[in-house]
Amino acid sequence: MRFQGPATLGNCPGSGPNSFGKKKKEMRRFLVDRASIENVNVVQQEAELEPPPNVVNEFNPNEIVRDPGHRKQINEYAPDIQDQVRRAYILKGPMQSHLPSFPRTPFGSVSRAFSKSWYKNYTWLKYSEIKDAAYCFYCFLFKQPGRAEHFGFEVFTKSGYRDWKHASQGLKDHVGSHNSLHNSCVKHYDDYNNQRQSVTSKFAKATKESEELYKIRLTCSLDCSRYLIAQGMAFRGHDESSTSLNKGNFREMVDWVKSQNEQVRDAFDRGGKNCTMTCGDIQKELATCCAHEVTKVIMEELGDRQFSVLIDESRDISVKEQMAVMLRLVVVFSNFQFSLPIILYAAKFLNDKGNVVERFIALHHVTDTSSKSLKDALYGILDKYTLSISRIRGQGYDGASNMRGEFNGLQRKILDENPYAFYVHCYAHRLQLVVVSVTSSCSSIHDFFEYITLIVNTTSASCKRRDALTEAQHKDILNKLESGEISRGRGLHQSSSLTRPGDTRWGSHHTTLLRLDQMWSSVLKVLSMVDEDGRGPSQAAGLIEKMESFKFAFILRLMLKLFGITNELSNILQRKDLNIVNAMELVDVVKARLATMRESGWNNFFADVQGFCVAKSILVPNMDDEIPVRGRSRAEGRTITNLHHYRTEIFYVAIDKICVEMDHRFSEGSNIILDCFSCLDPKNSFSKFDVDKLARLADIYHAEFSDDDRGTIRDQLETYVLQVRRNASFSTCEDVQSLAMKMVQTEKHLVFPLVYKLIELALILPVSTASVEKAFSAMKIIKSKLRNKINDVWFNDLMVCYTEREIFKSLDDIDIIRTFTAKKSRKGHLPRNFI
Repeated sequence: MRFQGPATLGNCPGSGPNSFGKKKKEMRRFLVDRASIENVNVVQQEAELEPPPNVVNEFNPNEIVRDPGHRKQINEYAPDIQDQVRRAYILKGPMQSHLPSFPRTPFGSVSRAFSKSWYKNYTWLKYSEIKDAAYCFYCFLFKQPGRAEHFGFEVFTKSGYRDWKHASQGLKDHVGSHNSLHNSCVKHYDDYNNQRQSVTSKFAKATKESEELYKIRLTCSLDCSRYLIAQGMAFRGHDESSTSLNKGNFREMVDWVKSQNEQVRDAFDRGGKNCTMTCGDIQKELATCCAHEVTKVIMEELGDRQFSVLIDESRDISVKEQMAVMLRLVVVFSNFQFSLPIILYAAKFLNDKGNVVERFIALHHVTDTSSKSLKDALYGILDKYTLSISRIRGQGYDGASNMRGEFNGLQRKILDENPYAFYVHCYAHRLQLVVVSVTSSCSSIHDFFEYITLIVNTTSASCKRRDALTEAQHKDILNKLESGEISRGRGLHQSSSLTRPGDTRWGSHHTTLLRLDQMWSSVLKVLSMVDEDGRGPSQAAGLIEKMESFKFAFILRLMLKLFGITNELSNILQRKDLNIVNAMELVDVVKARLATMRESGWNNFFADVQGFCVAKSILVPNMDDEIPVRGRSRAEGRTITNLHHYRTEIFYVAIDKICVEMDHRFSEGSNIILDCFSCLDPKNSFSKFDVDKLARLADIYHAEFSDDDRGTIRDQLETYVLQVRRNASFSTCEDVQSLAMKMVQTEKHLVFPLVYKLIELALILPVSTASVEKAFSAMKIIKSKLRNKINDVWFNDLMVCYTEREIFKSLDDIDIIRTFTAKKSRKGHLPRNFI
């Protein structure tokens, strides 16, 4: 074929000078000259946005804050950690505050406020309590910096939206049309949650078989983790190599499961080496997901109800100051079928049956124990779990100055911001202070406890002496069983030893004296052995002489009597379901028993001491004999009778001291709130019921009751008391706790909601911090000498699961795995129908 020149082009369709020039222009689009290539970088630098200053390069979970007004923008984080930040916020979800009332903003002659009803129509909506502004959850996560802005696009992510007057239209305008930037962010959110749509997932095609194997490996690792967490056992081992004889509890347990289950062994053998689901990071992530689900259950249980906080601090084995927090609240309705425990940070509330519940929330490491630092730590924890400070209705701490200080203590700092968060000094701590004061009420009792310490130290100074004491006690029990002095029974006559009394250990003084009384002859035998075996003079002989003196026996029986009365109260105060009204009544009962003992208890007590002395071959002196005044020389000639010394200077002084301390430590009569709450007591057909005092509570708790409520509460109280007095089922109520349960059972809490609100407030007030003390006991189990380097996050996760074992054991594996999968992108994928 011959080539035809340009003249022939005119014969082609669409040819001609104009069409040829047009094609040249179209082709020129694909040509780039050298000047453009040289300047392309300059143009790009001008087009790119400047990176924000102070970019965060390391992910910190504590920066995932609740209030959207305090959050850093996503582009303020380094690109390699933005994925972690997004997933952390997604796990929390839109944090929607449910305040009793929102602050109002004037708009001309009227004032408007944020309405929580908007949450129903706009699930993406978030409210900042600090800035009193609204934010968009999806736009915050997936907004692209530098993009053209839609209505309110920047306002709903940075500065916050506050135009409440036009909010109905403004929120709709922010959503916009189908192709708006907001809906684009929503689509990004949905795609982001679907890991199967990720680029990594598209390149890594997973077969159904590999998904099943991954599911088996993950489930096995989770089961092993759950067992170790529930038992408070260590995960890691010193040598986890394949040749090690002890790879640690976790890997050894996985190997054991593999040896027992061929399907699990096949899943691990055929799985990829980079996806075995057994490394240390996976173990920690599984524990974190377990703790997340436990906390999620607690937060759902709590809902938007009021609560009280219980806080205490203690050092762990690695000499770190730890602060435990618990919440105390009352739940009226609940979806949980299991029975809640009767129990830091902790939570206290009523369940669906009207029971008081306390929940452990967090264990927080504080470097400074000042009231300001404790307040900041508490606020950080409340912020983390989307709990508002305005919902606190009670504070329970010990008597440390940084906690209970009247002007600068933690309780005062919280009261300054929330006047309804009333502080109650832990009753158990108060009672222990009473006991400690009695041990030094007079010189004779002070000397007695000095001798007690010497006796305990002497008989327990070595393993040989401890073994001799145990053996002597064993023989003594056998002799008493043969003679019929004591009876046989399961759990009776267990092996025990003397314990040292401690000022900070509840009931330790009573336990020490009780064991000395039970092991009296055995202790004397060991002291005799120490005196005989000693190479030189020892104090054992002098201690025997002191023990077999009448004064020692007299003070021993007196302290056992007094501490026996207070120990009953101490054990009751450590119950988790105890309420403030019940505690006040129990204190009054103890005071009455002590007063009765002082007025008419001498004769019975002295007869008991004489019987003890006769049984132990101790000489009883003549009570009419003259003896020198204690602390004075015999040469001065000042004498008193034995009766005056033992009855007046010891018996009466000890009882007077404990009565005075009880009145001082438990002086709640002057507290208006507690005095009003005592009127709810249902005993004796509601004999303490007082409409005026109970109606006054509605004025004190101003935020809980509207003006209409305060106007009608008197009529409701009068109707309520008439009905419950006529209803036979309420005659069995013994305290406010049983009253709340009965009201829920009979649905009277729906008929008298204002009265039930008063009962709820009374039950929320904390009585003691015994639950927090028990959490510290669990802390010593989890963080032992061999595990003293466990980090704070890992430690907190284990504590939450271990302390709330009832919730932890009821969790479904599917929920934990779902959280684990959503935490970050995984190398393996689960079957579609698994979650």
